[in-house]
Amino acid sequence: MKKTFIYIFALIIAIAVPVQAAQAAAPATLQYGDSGADVPDLQFRLKTLGYFTNDAVTDFYGRMTEDAVRKFQADYGLAKDGVAGVKTWSKLKKTSANERELNLLARIVYGEARGESYKGKVAVAAVVMNRVQASGFPDTIEGVIEESGAFTAVDDGQYYMQPDSEAYRAAIDALRGEDPSGGALYYFNPKTATSDWIWTRKQIVTIGNHIFAK
Repeated sequence: MKKTFIYIFALIIAIAVPVQAAQAAAPATLQYGDSGADVPDLQFRLKTLGYFTNDAVTDFYGRMTEDAVRKFQADYGLAKDGVAGVKTWSKLKKTSANERELNLLARIVYGEARGESYKGKVAVAAVVMNRVQASGFPDTIEGVIEESGAFTAVDDGQYYMQPDSEAYRAAIDALRGEDPSGGALYYFNPKTATSDWIWTRKQIVTIGNHIFAK
């Protein structure tokens, strides 16, 4: 069932202060019984991926958090110890989003694809996540989106518009592994593209006004 804008907005606002505080430093190794500013950041990331199911994030690493970490570790081939250590944090940062990154991802979806179908919106978000995982691109959501010349919406200012609820849902679905683009690293509108180079890329699928390619 799709999340509503109210739910997503509440999720973001409820933890904005503690998560932003945690982002200022490298996250600590966390385990059952721990507390502190890194815990809500961890829970938020796990919540965007569907592992942490509590209604609200907290600053306490309880059994629900430990179970969520174990499930994440199992799905990504990590030691299932329930401890958020270096390897778990590293994989989480490659596959999830903190509060700020979710906002950035929703903004690029809205700026680049607000006139597209929902499938087209998810595909745009998936391209961002595919680049985070791929060599040759920045390894963070912010780095990928704000790389010079990477996205038209950043250059023309549409990236700075307030995203709607559908943009947030598309961002979350892409974070959870949905990828209508088929693993694409690029997309373009054939009616407006001015680069000859983009036509040399292997085309995968056309969704709405965009051709997705590798």
